[in-house]
Amino acid sequence: MERKIITTNRKAFHDFTIFEKYEAGIVLTGTEIKSIRSSAVNLKDSFCKIDDNEIFLYNCHISPYENGNRYNHTPTRTRKLLLTKKEILKMQTKVKKDGYTIVPLEIYFKQGLAKIEIGLAKGKKLHDKRDDIAKKDQKREMDRAVKR
Repeated sequence: MERKIITTNRKAFHDFTIFEKYEAGIVLTGTEIKSIRSSAVNLKDSFCKIDDNEIFLYNCHISPYENGNRYNHTPTRTRKLLLTKKEILKMQTKVKKDGYTIVPLEIYFKQGLAKIEIGLAKGKKLHDKRDDIAKKDQKREMDRAVKR
């Protein structure tokens, strides 16, 4: 199964610790899918929320299709995500009980269909972010030393 990654939410990996990942389908209009195919999508400030046992994606910016007409979509409209009821209920209990957040991680194409990877995450504290940066720096220095 080949995945063609369109965009990744790098800020999510910096600001959150990801515990579980899920693959979901996205309900899109025709001009939205054409914009996604041309990589005109941004996940930077987007988030997911569960309402009435359905999960929705908020603040995902998909640029209007340049060849679209008056039926073009609004860039930051709320989009429904397609998951099984069992997965949604599992996520909903973890969000309510343990204080997790549902964060979109990346949008990609799988067998010609647009999919989104979402993750159950908890926010990092400032000292956790500093630890991660220090570990990355140490790994980079070790890689440089091995190269020489």
